[in-house]
Amino acid sequence: MRDFRDAKLMAKSLRAAMDARQVPLSHSETLEIVARQFGYDDWNVLAAKIGEAASESPAGKREEAVRLKPGIPILRIFDEAKAKEFYLGFLGFALEWEHRFAPDLPLYMQVSRSGLTLHLSEHHGDASPGSTVFVWMEGVDAYRTELIGRHYSYSRPGIHEDGPGGRTLEVPDPFGNRIRFCEKHS
Repeated sequence: MRDFRDAKLMAKSLRAAMDARQVPLSHSETLEIVARQFGYDDWNVLAAKIGEAASESPAGKREEAVRLKPGIPILRIFDEAKAKEFYLGFLGFALEWEHRFAPDLPLYMQVSRSGLTLHLSEHHGDASPGSTVFVWMEGVDAYRTELIGRHYSYSRPGIHEDGPGGRTLEVPDPFGNRIRFCEKHS
């Protein structure tokens, strides 16, 4: 979607479209029309706004065409029931979706909680057991209290006060993977 920073390109497109309809407009006339379409009195006001936006971006550059989003770790699992007991029951994640290519084939599912999304896979080539995921968080003490209160038989995680990056609550899953929930020191 275009915004006011595309005004010159929009004016050029408008001029070409009007020329095709045999309605001659100068480049400056199309710039004035585009400025009014964006709610500005004239091209000079819009040009100043474009200059402000360029100076606010890093090094005066326009937004990059490539924008990376947060990655989604894939963790290997071997047993659907144990995975759901751990990730949904113990960690408190929500199941977002499940996928199988056929009813008797391995499971691939997405779980999430509070902005963290994980993919869990029974597929052989998707991930290696024993992986570690590092997660920045706030409220590590409250989360540990929540986990301990669930009375999960296989885990009673503690907080490492001097973990890399801050206070760390490391929770191993039943498949040898570890999630390190880390809160920066104040």
